[in-house]
Parts: sequence; structure tokens; C-alpha cells
Amino acid sequence: MQNQFTVVIATRNKGKIAEIGDLLKGFPIKIKSLDDFGPIPEVEEDGKTFDENAYKKASFAARVLGLPALADDSGLLVEALEGAPGVHSARYAGENATEEQKCVKLLNEMEGKIDRKAAFECVISIAIPTGPALTYEARCEGLITEQPAGSNGFGYDPVFFYPPLKKTFAQLTREEKSRVSHRGKALREIRDEFDKILTWIRQNMPVYEPIQCRNKSDKND
Repeated sequence: MQNQFTVVIATRNKGKIAEIGDLLKGFPIKIKSLDDFGPIPEVEEDGKTFDENAYKKASFAARVLGLPALADDSGLLVEALEGAPGVHSARYAGENATEEQKCVKLLNEMEGKIDRKAAFECVISIAIPTGPALTYEARCEGLITEQPAGSNGFGYDPVFFYPPLKKTFAQLTREEKSRVSHRGKALREIRDEFDKILTWIRQNMPVYEPIQCRNKSDKND
């Protein structure tokens, strides 16, 4: 039987933990999140791209915890807002804004705009303590609604309308959303290459040598 790896989902976002955990269910890994560990300093997400932020979060968690870590950075890009909120999606309405306040802020910015096209983008980084990482990315296109609809999901899901299913992301079940979402697509890429990822982790994870304690009377001291 293969050794089971612990992989840390480097977030405290309950929605992301549940969504990623569901999609990784059945893999020969033990999944933990940052909530399973003691206090860990927050990572400043000051990268200019989703790729930079995802790697920064994954590599920091991997170094601090000594375990492979998976982190995603994702956001909403709205054409009429020249790509905003983009990498600032989580803080678009202020540092401590609620999910509802984020949606209200976006709808206010979109008031009177005819072009409602938008896309969710996601980059997932899988890092090990020594620094190297694997990167996966995906995109899902849709439209910004006039009003929020639905109570599932999180973030901007209530205002992101997905035309093929004629529902907002917040009106989809978790299973439906996972099949079509940006994060779901990226995670399926990971699932399709999981054997290669396991091999990569085994080849690159540092080997921690056990430290043997010696008796003070040991003549070799």
C-alpha cells in the first residue's frame, strides 16, 4: 500500500475548503486545512497576478508546516470594469466586507452598463517546503446579473450567471458548480494528473533525518 500524504489546503475559507475537499475526495491523501493547525501568520496577497498569489500562499504554508500545500487564487474579471475586481476580488468592498457587501459593491459599479460579460479565473499552486510548485489554471465565462439570485456557494456566486445552465453559480448545487466552475476545471486537471503529482511530491519532498539523542556518558561525545 502506498504511503498516504497529508496535503494542506492553505485557506480558512469554509466554502473553498468544502469545494476543494469534495473534488479531492477519494484520492490517496489526507486533507487538512489551516484550521487544523495552530496560529499561522497571514500571507499578504500582494501579487499582481493570480499565479503569484497562489504560489505565495501555497509555498508559505508548505515551508511553515513542512507539508505539501495546495492554494488557489481566483477572482472575477468584468469586462465593463476593465478586468476589475481581478486579483482584488476578495478585498474589492473593503478588508472586512461580507459576501453580500461584495456583491452590492459590484452591482453598484455595474449600474447602467450594457456589457455584462465576465469570467472567473482560477490558478491552483501545489508547493512543497523546498520551494518548487506545480501550477494549474482554468477559466469560466458568464454574465453579471442585475440582482443577486441563489443562496449556495460564496463570494460573487449570486451575481455570476452561467448561460449554459441558465442559473447563477449560487443557484447551482455544489456538484453542478464543480462540474463547470473555474476551480472545478482546474481541480479536474489535478485529478487527471494525480499519479504524476504523487510521483513529483515523492521525488521532491525533503527527507527529514531522525535525530538520535545520546547519553551524556557516551564516550564518543
